[in-house]
Amino acid sequence: MTVHGRVVPGFEAVQDAFAEVVRAQRGTGAASAIWHDGRWVVDLWGGHADADRTRPWDRDSIVMPYSVSKPFVALAALTMVDRGLLELDAPVQRYWPELLTEATVRQVLSHQVGLVALAEPAPASLLLDWTGLCGRLAAEGARWPSGTAIGESALFYGHLVGELVRRVDGRDVGTYLRAEVCGPAELDFTIGLASGELARVVDLTGLGVLAEQVEDPGAPDLLRRALLNPPGAMDGDVVNSEAFRRALVPAINGHGTARAVAGLYASLLQGRLLSPALREEAVRPQASGVDRVMGGEPRSWGLGFAVDADGFGMGGIGGSVGWASTEGRYAYAFVTGSMGTHERSDLVENAFRAVIGLPPL
Repeated sequence: MTVHGRVVPGFEAVQDAFAEVVRAQRGTGAASAIWHDGRWVVDLWGGHADADRTRPWDRDSIVMPYSVSKPFVALAALTMVDRGLLELDAPVQRYWPELLTEATVRQVLSHQVGLVALAEPAPASLLLDWTGLCGRLAAEGARWPSGTAIGESALFYGHLVGELVRRVDGRDVGTYLRAEVCGPAELDFTIGLASGELARVVDLTGLGVLAEQVEDPGAPDLLRRALLNPPGAMDGDVVNSEAFRRALVPAINGHGTARAVAGLYASLLQGRLLSPALREEAVRPQASGVDRVMGGEPRSWGLGFAVDADGFGMGGIGGSVGWASTEGRYAYAFVTGSMGTHERSDLVENAFRAVIGLPPL
């Protein structure tokens, strides 16, 4: 299968690794972009954009990368912190009085609030109902007292952060992000697509893989509760629908290019988007431990970013990832329409790391 785009001389091994990934994907294609030491060294895409495999993935195709969307939502709130409109250690109720769960803005941004799953079954329609879902979250009991544990709010992070943005600014988080973050930074990433953007969207394929991952007996029970209620987030008929693509489900349904995802992290590495002090605070661990929703090894959360010794970023269920390596001085993105594991992205990123002399992930 043909791979398009470019790599600068010396990075051909990355293109080879990416081509191997695209050839192996049975559904829609993928894209990858890497910024390193002040320049773009990789910008690749390939495969198909539709489930019928008749439309090619091109340079401007956009795809939903699930939780890779979350740091974009966090950036919306963080820019408001920089402007003095939100205070990190203020109680959330200062901005959203109806919210019963006591928490600070910092705790909301760093996944320390136990609003991760609804106690009672919800209809599928609630997933696309911003007002209804925010109202449900406001009245919902938390799974743990804020600040005592961490747990990724898989479906609701964008509502918890986005409602703070809306309450203070008046614009919904998608509109704010477009006007105040992605537009000025020239990042082709949007939450809540307009009519003219729908033709560029890549179909998500192979979503049965996601169901298998969530229903795995070894997965935490809270993960199933967090991702499957309201239902629809892993249903191809839902996520590939025009209604879903237009809606605001900001924890997961941003749509963008690999260049936009990597561009967010390149901007942060270059000292753009946030003030230096807030950027350092955002990528510093705010809380650590075993994530009660995701399980696995202990991890650390910054203000909207997963944080480790190498840098900060976010992966999404299905295989997409955006990351900033402070050690390697690079910003990396891999986005895909074929759901699967992160092994594909690791193959591409490790080929790049080998070129610049870093050990594999």
